[in-house]
Amino acid sequence: MAADTPRRQPTLDEVAERAGVSRSAASRAINKAPHVSRATRAAVERAVKELGYQPNRTARALATQQTGIVALAVSHDAPELFADPFFAQVIVGVSAALEDTELHLVLCLASSGRGQTRLTNLLRTRGVDGIMLMALRGDDPLTRIVRQAGLPAVYGGRPLTFEPQWYVDSDNVGGARLATEHLIGLGRTRIVTITGQTGTEVGEARYRGYREAMIMAGLIPYGMTEGDFTEAGGAAAMKTLLDSHPDLDAVVAANDNMAAGALRVLAESGRSVPADVAVVGFDDLDIAERTQPPLTTVHQSIQALGKEMTRMLIDLIAGRERTSLILPTRLVVRDSA
Repeated sequence: MAADTPRRQPTLDEVAERAGVSRSAASRAINKAPHVSRATRAAVERAVKELGYQPNRTARALATQQTGIVALAVSHDAPELFADPFFAQVIVGVSAALEDTELHLVLCLASSGRGQTRLTNLLRTRGVDGIMLMALRGDDPLTRIVRQAGLPAVYGGRPLTFEPQWYVDSDNVGGARLATEHLIGLGRTRIVTITGQTGTEVGEARYRGYREAMIMAGLIPYGMTEGDFTEAGGAAAMKTLLDSHPDLDAVVAANDNMAAGALRVLAESGRSVPADVAVVGFDDLDIAERTQPPLTTVHQSIQALGKEMTRMLIDLIAGRERTSLILPTRLVVRDSA
């Protein structure tokens, strides 16, 4: 045989013969079907390993009615989204949960009409076994597309307009309340907030936490400007707040990227942090340790968010019962407050 001749792949019949079982028994064992004896399963697994057998994905899908693929759909269309530290950490968590499975991941950017059409076709043709959704805004079309598909679906964060059956979220209200209470405890009373996008549940929830803490302390919410979760958006919002509330003495930013932008603008305006203005962020991304000064922030386990979403979806695909999950948050105190 020539050295460059491709090695022929072993067949299912050869696996069955090596294991000493019927072809159908070998197929059931490979596809992890129920009602296969332990001895048969062990013999088939040994034969598969010895022969180097690789199941044909199309045939396997027909046998199990599953594709071995799950989707992560994000209501966003910028490819650089996945360079964002937050989403990068989510994907790390998703990948960690999939590592011990045979499932593969498809990433879908589905904010535009074209992206939504592609996702609709993927779900309609049962190209995936289940789906995870993130970054939904308002009455997002993705929720309708996923509901119509009837596939197992797990939401990363709750949509603004309804509460899905299965979701994993962080305690956004409690975390923002904790951040604001920390500033109040430092004697700050003129506390403003840079919110996330108000068309998102996470933006609304973190704003509610700020308002609740202020009102419970007998303070009037002092000022609010909407940001977009980016550093540039945080800088623009901070300039607006300094113009409208020049005597502000503290800032709660709805994420660390916006807090970093706010710190830069405060430094440019001659405000000392934390002496003149204290600043707290949210997420505890790596950037929080690199800002000047290092950023006090609310920690949420972003990798755990991705990991728990994926574990929940795996269980749903397998027919196991699951309940939704809210992950805890905690305050990390650094020099900015």
